[in-house]
Amino acid sequence: MTPDIIKLIDQEFGPAFSSRTPEDLKEYGKDWTKVHDPDPLIICFPQSTDEVSRLLKLCNQHGIAVVPSGGRTGLSGGAVAAKKEVVISFEKMRKIGAVDELAQTLWCEAGAVTEAVHLAAKTHGLTWPINFASSGSSTVGGNIATNAGGVKVIRYGLTRNWVLGLTVVLMNGEILKLNGSLEKNNTGVDFRQIFIGTEGVYGVVTEAILKLAPLPKESEVFLFALKDLAKVFELFKTVRRVNFTVNAYECLSDECLHVVLKHRKLASPFSDSHPYYVLVEAEKPVDENWLQGLFDSGLVEDAVQAQSPKEAQNLWAMREGIGESLAATGLMHKHDIALPIARLQEFIENWTRDLKTQYSGIMPYIFGHIGDGNLHVNLMKPASMDVPEFRRICTQVDQNLFAWIQKYEGSVSAEHGIGLLKKHLLCYTRTPEEIAIMMKMKTVFDPKGLLNPGKIF
Repeated sequence: MTPDIIKLIDQEFGPAFSSRTPEDLKEYGKDWTKVHDPDPLIICFPQSTDEVSRLLKLCNQHGIAVVPSGGRTGLSGGAVAAKKEVVISFEKMRKIGAVDELAQTLWCEAGAVTEAVHLAAKTHGLTWPINFASSGSSTVGGNIATNAGGVKVIRYGLTRNWVLGLTVVLMNGEILKLNGSLEKNNTGVDFRQIFIGTEGVYGVVTEAILKLAPLPKESEVFLFALKDLAKVFELFKTVRRVNFTVNAYECLSDECLHVVLKHRKLASPFSDSHPYYVLVEAEKPVDENWLQGLFDSGLVEDAVQAQSPKEAQNLWAMREGIGESLAATGLMHKHDIALPIARLQEFIENWTRDLKTQYSGIMPYIFGHIGDGNLHVNLMKPASMDVPEFRRICTQVDQNLFAWIQKYEGSVSAEHGIGLLKKHLLCYTRTPEEIAIMMKMKTVFDPKGLLNPGKIF
């Protein structure tokens, strides 16, 4: 069967449509995870929704599994092809249409790079307010498939809030045009939401009509130093009550800052170390009385305010460079979790205390988007511990972590989805009844189970 589908793809689309070079198979068969070795059958490069439709229909007829591939920046294995699947790359579907200034919308193909969408909207004084460190390589289709968040969720919310319409292709080749440019459409099930955040297991997003927002006003960036975790949340309470617009509220531990400064060979903006730091970005003008009150009350121990765009960029780099710096420092075990904001402090205090009691040699590096309850939890292998022992302990720590997450009614995946790596953890977040319904939906949209198989379920 395998040689036949390759021949059929060549016959249907021509030899330039696909690649089987070892380099392309390795590159397009993976994402940012390194757990599964890529082993795709062939990489296809459609240039239109029609070609995606024809390809899926062909694969469906011959029982061949398919994996959609965007910027491949995910961390859950959602875009990994490890079992001789046909990979659909959207690298040649990057068109971005004209901005509709009246409706404040923009049409684009799934392969459009997030940063390119930002630039297209910016010339009209608008933005698609989905932004994160990987915006230069992530794609709109991948953002939609994972319902991506990023650093400004506290103000703008998730990707699903900024998608008006979708074009989706089902495994049988059927093309769905969902919602168009309508702001209001109360006519039954909103099918868009079924395909947003479900990692391509129900259908393949090929085009989108994105909702835009006015560009934020000029902003101020602050990095506050605090003496303990309680102060992080006390400061957040004051931020919730301010009379100016807050774009971001990001927290990092001193351990995280130290790793970034060492990796990037930067000097600390503070003369002393502090247990926690909070980065706040807010639109001008920021209330000076609020700032002074932070010091007068003893809530903040020290603070740095960016005096130029370059300094603002440098402060942001101390937050956004954490993941890269940790990865460059040693072997990491990573989790991307979410908790109810009201219970976040209690969770961090209880889980870290439990971790240190049971596994004193493992150092947690915690940072994240406090404003939306999303934490990035990282465990670094001690230099004296061999890799198998570290993996064994991490497996034990995981069970402990997920039990705490379940206790606090949190989520095992906040931003990167379930993919291959977290499907055994889904039961900590979703009930058996919910999982059963999701699997029934899979049989409706993809009866043969060929589309991004093995992901989520």
